[in-house]
Amino acid sequence: MLKSIDPLLNADVLFALRSMGHGDELIICDTNFPADSVAKETVLGQLLRIDASAARVAKAVLSVMPLDSFVDTPAERMEIVGKPKEVPPVQAEVQAEIDKAEGKSWPMGSIERFAFYEKAKKAYCVIQTGERRFYGCFVFKKGVIPPDAP
Repeated sequence: MLKSIDPLLNADVLFALRSMGHGDELIICDTNFPADSVAKETVLGQLLRIDASAARVAKAVLSVMPLDSFVDTPAERMEIVGKPKEVPPVQAEVQAEIDKAEGKSWPMGSIERFAFYEKAKKAYCVIQTGERRFYGCFVFKKGVIPPDAP
């Protein structure tokens, strides 16, 4: 246990988040996502796990990782097949965590299911959650932390 570090963030996840650079992307996915096979194709090359809901994992990740403010949609959600504009509760909960962490409303972009799989293979890493609800899959693009003094 560390002070001021969310206890869900295990050593492997903290290592990956710290290793990522500006613009690198991470995947937060549900239990149904083909996480192990996709993770093998990422930069990190191995699957990371946090057994909690997608929203809880997003909250933990966003407690230490800024989103990229240089792009319009630094967070994206997997679209529901046949209903791309529909936002299920699992995605609304993650959106609420994004808004809370960033201190503003910052709507996620959306990405078609198979395009999501391809994008995930090019990500820095994959964190599989314990989320059992469908479409609990997200892409977060890492931002920067500005210096303390100008």
